[in-house]
Amino acid sequence: MIKPTLSNLKKVSPAIALTAVVAMPVASAHEDLTKPEIKVEKKKDGLYMYIDGVKVHETDTTKQPLPKVVTPGAAVGAPPSDAVVLFDGSEKSFKENWSDTKGGASKWKTVDGAMESVRGAGYIQSKAKFGSCQLHIEWASPAQVKGNGQGRGNSGVFLMGNYEIQVLDSFKNQTYADGQAGALYGRSKPLVNASRGPGEWQTYDVIFHRPLFDKEGKVTRRATFTVLHNGVLIQDHTILSGGTGWRGPHAASDYKAHADKLPISMQDHGNPVRFRNVWVRELKD
Repeated sequence: MIKPTLSNLKKVSPAIALTAVVAMPVASAHEDLTKPEIKVEKKKDGLYMYIDGVKVHETDTTKQPLPKVVTPGAAVGAPPSDAVVLFDGSEKSFKENWSDTKGGASKWKTVDGAMESVRGAGYIQSKAKFGSCQLHIEWASPAQVKGNGQGRGNSGVFLMGNYEIQVLDSFKNQTYADGQAGALYGRSKPLVNASRGPGEWQTYDVIFHRPLFDKEGKVTRRATFTVLHNGVLIQDHTILSGGTGWRGPHAASDYKAHADKLPISMQDHGNPVRFRNVWVRELKD
């Protein structure tokens, strides 16, 4: 096969050239190699290094403030002290924090301390809006198995209402790799399938950094996802190459400029999928 360089693409047929261009890898975001300002002083008791003006192992908290104290949840998965709790299992929490996509009351229902999707009710979304964040959410596909592939326990968790982490009963259920549980839908398959069985509660812990856009609406920084599924790393600082929206059976959407903060939403895909223990910690860009 002819190597698809810019110079020799002119030498092949248009069809081959197109194939070569499509096959070329998408450019990845570059690591920030900006170096901190480092100063080293040699003293009688050893070397003193300063990084951006702060001494290494500085004990004076007026010069190197200690991190803010955050109290972790009492149990694994419980919200820490600085989290925004979007759903705590109560009807009150459900009504106060969630709506349909038009801002009205959602037709989803609460069952046994969980929010359950109702066929035909449409997406549910948080009333609060978020950009870059840490998200914890727990979900369960129906215990009674019906359907297969994408028709089995299908839903989705959308960051900023746009970027989907697929929810699906992927326990002994084959479907396309970039559409199984934990996939960034249509863009990035999970590193492994860490799914529990039908009806069992599962967790997603997500570190999401939003995309940035310039004044013309062009992407200047793509979104990134780190996702743990049931405590297992399945997206490792994945750079989202474009949107995750549906554009037909073999195509995903592109990036489209949007606001800095938008709701978190979950999908009604016709299956009674449940969600509980939803909390968010906002992150700096």
